Amino acid sequence: MPNEQPPQDENHVIAERRAKLKALRAAGNAYPNDFMRMELAADLSEKYDGQDRDFLDMNPVQVRIAGRLMLRRTMGKLSFGNLQDMSGNIQIFVADNFPGKEEHEFFRKQVDIGDILGVEGVVMKTQKGELTVRVRKLSLLSKCLRPLPEKWHGLADQESKYRQRHLDLITNDDARLRFVQRSRTIQAVRQFLLDRRYLEVETPMMHRIPGGAAARPFVTHHNALDMELFLRIAPELYLKRLVVGGYEKVFEINRNFRNEGISTRHNPEFTMLEFYCAYRDYRYLMAFTEQLFQYVAKSVLGTTSFMYQGREIDFAKPFERLTVTDAIRKYHPEYTEAQLSDRAFLAAELDRLGVSYRAHDGVGGLQLTMFEAKAEEFLFDPTFIIDYPAEASPLARRSDKNPQITERFELYIAGREIANGFSELNDPEDQAERFQDQVKQKAAGDHEAMHYDADYIRALEYGLPPTAGEGIGIDRLVMLLTDTPTIRDVILFPLLRPEE
Repeated sequence: MPNEQPPQDENHVIAERRAKLKALRAAGNAYPNDFMRMELAADLSEKYDGQDRDFLDMNPVQVRIAGRLMLRRTMGKLSFGNLQDMSGNIQIFVADNFPGKEEHEFFRKQVDIGDILGVEGVVMKTQKGELTVRVRKLSLLSKCLRPLPEKWHGLADQESKYRQRHLDLITNDDARLRFVQRSRTIQAVRQFLLDRRYLEVETPMMHRIPGGAAARPFVTHHNALDMELFLRIAPELYLKRLVVGGYEKVFEINRNFRNEGISTRHNPEFTMLEFYCAYRDYRYLMAFTEQLFQYVAKSVLGTTSFMYQGREIDFAKPFERLTVTDAIRKYHPEYTEAQLSDRAFLAAELDRLGVSYRAHDGVGGLQLTMFEAKAEEFLFDPTFIIDYPAEASPLARRSDKNPQITERFELYIAGREIANGFSELNDPEDQAERFQDQVKQKAAGDHEAMHYDADYIRALEYGLPPTAGEGIGIDRLVMLLTDTPTIRDVILFPLLRPEE
């Protein structure tokens, strides 16, 4: 059990702990900063778990550990505790005869579950063979004034886990591991790109003109310049300026901000990888993405095959490739290719299904809306949806064989988009025309349509080499690798409504 004391009213517990803190202040420094930890719990376990009890008794090992007291049980003249640090947990042992009655009494009466302790002692094993640090000196480094949630169940309310992530991490081993895996995922992505001579860069987070994606931006104001600015929705246009400048392989892992709804797969602030490579096309990107995902899965999980929400995903298998209409017909063969190429039919069918769409959308836009409504959810195994309509891809290069479509793909896994990539549009006049079309759509009420970016057009006029570029949602990738159904569980501090 986490605390030998009976449950009490929380306010009463806090009052008792504040009284103990007051006594500590009266005795000296209640928050000392002179204890230097030398060892971690996991390192001690790795080094000494294999040693037997007699060996450790004959060869005493002095250690200095520190962490949060998570468990305690007292049996007369001796007590055991469980200390948790960044690497894991280790047991400590305090007794009347070692280090002494005064220290033991302090541990029993003044120390509470949740307190941060510094411990000097000797490594030993109990009769049951459990690795333990026998305390020689105990230091209370920081008082925990509020009672922790019950250790074995942690925070019962899901929203409390998001609002008080610190408590979730203290009491939930799975949560701690999930965010370690998130860090390893980002490290693996970065290493994969660095090993292939990509240059990591940083581009602005505040844009004068929002661009690089179809999304509604957050608006802010710069007082000194008296200028409206936007939190970036994507770094794309700045990264392509760098390719114009001669950095032919670049990437950035950083935040994007989109003023949109919150759901199990959307958070207004999210982490995105974007990378660009000159003299390559979208076919190269698809093969490159498969290799990247295999590398990351092996780095984080040790395998390319893993379970997600009860179903297996294997990144070692070739990813399927379907056009937008192929995907619709695969799961709804009642539709013909002719019907899916008929704007009047698409509009009528979406009306029948009760799916909203933009009045100005052409055939391509309505096909995408139909795809999202009828096919997206079925794409569990990794699938590239290719050949996106040009009207819905204002930054992608048109196909040389069919100017109605672009050399673009989106990667879907587990029914959600994970990545978006394409051969970049490097014709400045074509790009200017597409921006003008976006401006018309914005004037017609489309808040997600792009602005006209004259500075970017000027950059293109200096010559962007043939280039392939891609964005990958890091949060959604982490969801897959940690078998997590909601994006809030892989973001340390997701956006929430204010507490009442």
